[in-house]
Amino acid sequence: MTTKKKHSFGKQDLLLIIVLVTILMADGVASIRLQQQSPLDGRRMIIFPDSKEQSTTSTNYQTPLKTAVFALGSFWRSEAVFGCLNGVVRTTVGYAGGSKINPEFRSLGDHAESVQIEYNPRMIHFRQLLDVFWSSHDSRQVFGQGPDVGNQYRSIIFTNGTEEVRLAAARKEREQTKSRNSIVTTQIQQLGTFYPAEPEHQKFELKRNPFLLQLIGNMPEEELTSSSLAAKLDGYAAELCPPKIQKQIDAKINDILRKGWPILREV
Repeated sequence: MTTKKKHSFGKQDLLLIIVLVTILMADGVASIRLQQQSPLDGRRMIIFPDSKEQSTTSTNYQTPLKTAVFALGSFWRSEAVFGCLNGVVRTTVGYAGGSKINPEFRSLGDHAESVQIEYNPRMIHFRQLLDVFWSSHDSRQVFGQGPDVGNQYRSIIFTNGTEEVRLAAARKEREQTKSRNSIVTTQIQQLGTFYPAEPEHQKFELKRNPFLLQLIGNMPEEELTSSSLAAKLDGYAAELCPPKIQKQIDAKINDILRKGWPILREV
């Protein structure tokens, strides 16, 4: 992974601060500490499949959450891909799909780097997560993903129940039909034990951005791992938020500019 170039603080950074402050105030954060320069630059976004079924309202935490687990290459990037989606409550990177007990990053055995997604099924459906899964990596690549080479980067859809198996198999068949000259290597596997990865691998993209970390008040490690806000900002830091989220942020910017700058308090 390459390091993002720094640039001087400008108008776009100011607008970004305004938007994120508003999100933080809505999330119950009373105060933040800002620094003078932001390492953020222009954002690159995956084209995520859109759906009329996906709600844009805030997450209803009283709805029982569901869990999905996918492997699609480096789990640093995988977590960022899903973290910014409406309906995703929290994300955790870890190891799954193998037989080794208590795997670690330097000794994961036959496991694959994976991401566990807790989501609100009233806001986003498993088949929509499948859409994002397929559009976010090359399912035809053998023994790796992108520049990362190794069996731990293989493509897997982990399923829990017959309905998920049916949806995953139907979608894989469709992808194979579109890839007549290549074999889709994605495995469909019943989910066994998911082992959370070490703390330093959680919200990796967000942790590479000191500006955003300070913006959310430098959360403790445990809180950062389970935070819905941190999951979204992890996707934002990786420049992987879908266009719909970008439009929502644009709308917030316009609204804030009409109302004026919110009050900030130093901690």
